Amino acid sequence: MKVPPLLVVAGPTASGKSELALEAAERLGGEIISADAFAVYRGMDIGTDKPGPEARRRVRHHLIDIADPTQRFSAGDFVREADAAIAQIRARGKTPVVAGGTHFYIRALLLGLFPSPPHDQELRRQLEAAWSADRASLWTELERADPALTRRLNPGDRQRILRALEVWRLTGVPLSEHWRRHRTARRYHALIVAPLRERADLYARIDLRVDAMFSSGFVEEVRHLLTQGVSPRAHAMKAIGYRQIVEVVYGKSSLAQAKEATKRASRHLAKRQLTWLRHLRESNLHWVSPAGGGGTAELIRLWGQHLGESEES
Repeated sequence: MKVPPLLVVAGPTASGKSELALEAAERLGGEIISADAFAVYRGMDIGTDKPGPEARRRVRHHLIDIADPTQRFSAGDFVREADAAIAQIRARGKTPVVAGGTHFYIRALLLGLFPSPPHDQELRRQLEAAWSADRASLWTELERADPALTRRLNPGDRQRILRALEVWRLTGVPLSEHWRRHRTARRYHALIVAPLRERADLYARIDLRVDAMFSSGFVEEVRHLLTQGVSPRAHAMKAIGYRQIVEVVYGKSSLAQAKEATKRASRHLAKRQLTWLRHLRESNLHWVSPAGGGGTAELIRLWGQHLGESEES
């Protein structure tokens, strides 16, 4: 069955993918679907670097501010909402443009969610206890069992590490191998583009962004969320920057330490995102110049070619 074409603008954090997607959507008469796991939450504006009022006036955005931060918004939720938004955008005769850095969401949208390997509650309790006692040993175990996965994970990502170890111990097969074996018909014929930046430039942009966030009321934003009843252990509070500021609020870290930790975590995220992009199996990746360097024109040209290929296939 023929699958519809879809434009996806991906890339590491602070690479300029939002600007590229915005300009492309304007030129194409499109609307943007955010693929950001934390921009879905209301009240989390500064730390997620959500598009501001001007950007939203220029182009209509979807999947922003649609969930309460006290609840968990899953990849399955994202696929359902994104599918609906894509259909509505096309029904209006416009071009949907998916833009964001949560690559698990993008993968789920393009390939579907694979059937979950088994669960074992007793094993999970054992792993949770081991995490509390010695999380470093669990990370070492996962590095040996599933090095392909650990290249994409943060050593502090408790949920994903415990789930990966649960799958490994139950099945003897790494979670990344379960993913590799997962085969499904493509849900969309995607053109994936990303702005190309030198690593030093990217890291400098990350530092500048973090500095701007902290000087624009980021700490106050986190304090407000906590006073509104959002638990410091909520999924939403796992977002980079938010978890570092929670440490400040509870007196476990200084503001300067939180800022540096946020920069460091953001750089680590960028490295994992680049690794994912280098090993794409959803579609071929096309690197383009940033928006200010002619990238929008490059993207428009690639999209025209992609539409032609989609019509011929």
